[in-house]
Amino acid sequence: MKALLRVVATAALLLAAVHAFAQETDIIDRWYQALLKADRAALAELLADDATIRLEDISVTQTKAEFIASMDEWEAAVSGATIRHTVESTVGDTTTVLACYDFPTSKMLMRETFTTRDGRIVANTQVTVGDGACGSP
Repeated sequence: MKALLRVVATAALLLAAVHAFAQETDIIDRWYQALLKADRAALAELLADDATIRLEDISVTQTKAEFIASMDEWEAAVSGATIRHTVESTVGDTTTVLACYDFPTSKMLMRETFTTRDGRIVANTQVTVGDGACGSP
């Protein structure tokens, strides 16, 4: 009986972990779709009200409102671009992603971390890993 309870408990934990990973992946997929379109409404829905976006390369931290306001400039920059991404790891509520930003005139490989709470992004940190080539995502 104890062995059966352990198996059931282990299965429940695995199922919960798979569900959490799927939810994280869905949020991240929707993030890049919205970012590619500069979809302010979708980004606002994905970000928690107290979210922060950290751009490591330029030492800037933006609030949700500041990030959404930056979409005017981003919209022109992302025109004609594609974004590919792959999850590197997930630990707890934080997922690390490699993302290739393939702009019409350049490419950038970024490492981005997403921390989520209650189905929303509470923190996003971005740092450039390489310019000119994207490698694996």
